[in-house]
Formats: sequence, structure tokens, C-alpha cells
Amino acid sequence: MSPEPTSRHRPTAPPYAELQVTSNFSFLRGASHPDEMVERAAELGYRALALTDRNTLAGVVRAHEAAERTGLHFIPGARLDLADGPSLLCLPTTRHGYGRLSRLITTGRRRAPKGECMLTRADVIEATDPNGHLFIAVPPVTPDPNFADDLAWYRDHLPAPLHLAATHYHRGDDDRRLAHLATLAATHGLPLVTTGDIHQHDPSRRRLHDTLTCIREHCTIDNAGWRLEANAERHLKSPTQLAHLFRDHPDALANTARIANQCRFSLAELRYEYPDEVAEDGRTPRETLASLTWTGAAERYPDGIPPKVRATIEHELALIAQLNYEPYFLTVEDIVRKARELGILCQGRGSAANSAVCYCLGVTSVDP
Repeated sequence: MSPEPTSRHRPTAPPYAELQVTSNFSFLRGASHPDEMVERAAELGYRALALTDRNTLAGVVRAHEAAERTGLHFIPGARLDLADGPSLLCLPTTRHGYGRLSRLITTGRRRAPKGECMLTRADVIEATDPNGHLFIAVPPVTPDPNFADDLAWYRDHLPAPLHLAATHYHRGDDDRRLAHLATLAATHGLPLVTTGDIHQHDPSRRRLHDTLTCIREHCTIDNAGWRLEANAERHLKSPTQLAHLFRDHPDALANTARIANQCRFSLAELRYEYPDEVAEDGRTPRETLASLTWTGAAERYPDGIPPKVRATIEHELALIAQLNYEPYFLTVEDIVRKARELGILCQGRGSAANSAVCYCLGVTSVDP
């Protein structure tokens, strides 16, 4: 664990936001829960924290709940590991951007075996919202001669703002590597941004992280070698420590808070939205449900719809409209109709048996 700098050499710590965090929702990689990450970041006085698990948004709800308890600004995001290029941290800045990120990950998951995700540069470009995403390119831990060309390609093709991540790994060559990344960022006209590449909220999780690595790599501690982290430094550090580590690159540290200020989307904005049910003739769900109901009522009551039944149907349709439940009724009607076409026994039960609309749709068979 890196020591705190002495007061004589301690720089003033700017507001800091951690933008690269891997939790245990990145299978066999992260050694801390999302809520542990958020709670520790709040204790350290961070401006914000982004959860960027690998090709998944699975942990963002737990992090969001912890952020609501602690008051920390939480940024739901993801690390996109691509088949044909370096990884990108994708941070949505709007509700629309979050939706497109979610759809992008779904696309990658559906085309790959269970537990895997297959995404390409072209997929990312197609899914990018210029006004709803921010990207941070993640350089490889070990030098890659092709990275500069890849970075230039991202800069020229991604339609949303791009940054370059800079992480201090405490491996002895950090000053030289950070200087190289700063030069690379300047050459490509990109902002350099500090990230911790966090895998645990506290250094005490080092042994657990080593164990997870061995399970992932199918080896033992004794023969894991360089597959294990060289130290326990992939944990959340105080802004003062980070200011000392990035004393030669203060702009990179300050850029974290600047990016966090642009990422104002919150999961609190989301509401449950039932999938659309649109008729082939273009009618709205409300019009379609009313038409099917009255058609069914005429079939159920061939001698004329009794006034009491008509009043009940009108009351139920008004209540359904008030609750915006028409799409759900249409889904159930579609399932029941198809089941009966295929000769599958199907019968409504429970409170549906007291619904005149369900009776007219054929969902139930007993006149309420």
C-alpha cells in the first residue's frame, strides 16, 4: 500500500472522481461488491464513482442504491472489451445514452456463448450517441506498438468525446509510462484522465483477488507467477495520495471531476416501460383493445349486450386506460389466442375471472 505523502510534499488534492472500477460483477476479476466500492469512495470524499464492469451493467443497481444512501454521485457505465481493438470505458451522460449502451451489451451477449460477449469497433460506432456518451480509451498494461494507431482510429471514428486513461500501477516504471501516455494524448489531441483501474475497495482484499485470478487462469497460487498482480495497489486511494502520484499530471486528475460533471444520468430516471403492442393497421393499443373487446362482447352476447354488461365493460376499459395497461391485456390476448390455435389448454384464473374485458377477449370462459 502506498504511503501518504508527508505534509512537506503533500499537494492540494483537487476534487476526484474514480472512473474505472471493476467489481465482483466482472466474473472472477473484481474482489469487492459494488456497494463496498461506493461506500469507500464516499468515505474518501470522492466527487463521484463510475462502475465499469466488463461488458455488463449487472452491478449498477446495487451501486446506485449505495450511492443513494451515501449521497455520492454515481455514474453507471461499462468497460467494453472489443474483439478488434483496445478496451473502451463507456460512460452514458443521458437516459438515451444509457439505453443505447444497454442495447449494445445485449447485442454482444446474444451473439456469443453464455458468459461471453462479442463486440467490435463497428458495433460501438453504430451504438454511439454523440450527445449521450463519453469514452475513455484504456491502454494495455504492457506496451503495445499498435496502440497509438488504434487510438488514432478511435479519435477519427468515434462520434462522441474520447479521452485517454492513465493509471499508476506502482511497478517502478510509472513515471516513464505516464509521461509517454501524456505525450500520446497531446499528439492525438485527447485529454488525459486519471483512473485507478480499481479491482478492490480495500487492499485487504488482495488474497481474495489472487484466489479469483487463479480460478480464472486454472492455476494454483504456487505457479500463478506473473498472472497475479504485483502488489495490492488496485484499491481506492485518497485524493491526497492520488494528487501525489499524479503531481506531474495535475490536469489528468482534474479531468476526472470535469467528466463526472458531464455524466448527470441517474438510474433514478428510469421507470418501468412495458414493451409496445402496436396493431398491424397502425391503431394504438387503446384503440385495438377497445375494438377486440367490443367484437368479443358481440360474440359472447349474440342477442345484444345487456346494459349492465356494457356499463361494466366501459368502466373496465376506462380503468385500464387510466393505468396504461392496454399493452399488457393485448399481450395476454395474443398468447391465449395462439395457444388455442395450437390446441394448448389455456385458461385465465384468479382476479381475471371477474373481468368482463377478459371474458370478452376469450381469456376467461365464465361470464363474471
